[in-house]
Amino acid sequence: MSSSASNCTSEDEKPCEATPVDLPRIERAVREILTAVGEDPDREGLRETPARVARMYAELFSGLHTDPKIHLQKFFTEKYDEMVLVKDIAFNSMCEHHMLPFIGKAHIGYVPNGKVVGLSKLARVVEEVSHRPQVQERMTEQIADLLIQELEVKGVAVVIEASHSCMSIRGIRKPESMCVTSAMKGLFRTNLSSRSEVMTLIYGDRR
Repeated sequence: MSSSASNCTSEDEKPCEATPVDLPRIERAVREILTAVGEDPDREGLRETPARVARMYAELFSGLHTDPKIHLQKFFTEKYDEMVLVKDIAFNSMCEHHMLPFIGKAHIGYVPNGKVVGLSKLARVVEEVSHRPQVQERMTEQIADLLIQELEVKGVAVVIEASHSCMSIRGIRKPESMCVTSAMKGLFRTNLSSRSEVMTLIYGDRR
C-alpha cells in the first residue's frame, strides 16, 4: 500500500508537498542498503536516516508527479517580437545513471510569436523538469520542446551548465569539470545571428 508524503517535516527540513511516494518502501530499501554496506541501521546516528532519505526522495523526485506545461498555459498576448532571456536559473537534479546529484544553472531565451509568459514560469518549468531522474541532455531538450509546443514561439534557445557528482566524487574524480548542453529551435537553429546574439547575452566575454 503506497503512503503519501504529506506536510513532511523534520527539525532541519522544510515542509514538502503531498506526493504519491511509497515512503515506507523507500525506508526499507535504505535500511537494506545500510546493512549491505556493513553498517548497523539501528545505531543512534542512523536510526532516523531511512525516514530522512525517504522524505528527501519525495522532494527530489516531485517532478514525476507534476506536469510542467501547466506553467506555460497562462500567457499574455503581446506584439513584442524581440528576444526574451532569463539567465542563471539555478537547479538541482538527480542523474538517473548513478542516482547522484548534478547541480547547475539554466539559461532560456525565446522569441515570442504573440504570446509571452511570466518570467517566474520559466523558472518553475526548470524546477519541475529537473526534479525527476534525469540526464542533462534530455532535460535541455524537454525544456525547449515545452516552449515550442505551449507558446508556439518563433525560436527558443536553452543552455544548461552543470557539475555532475558522478564525475566529481567517483570514477574519474574531476571536480572542476562542467557539462554544457544546448537546444536551439526555430530561429536560433536557422539564423546564425540570432544564435550568436543569445550566446553573447548569456556569456558576454566568457566565450
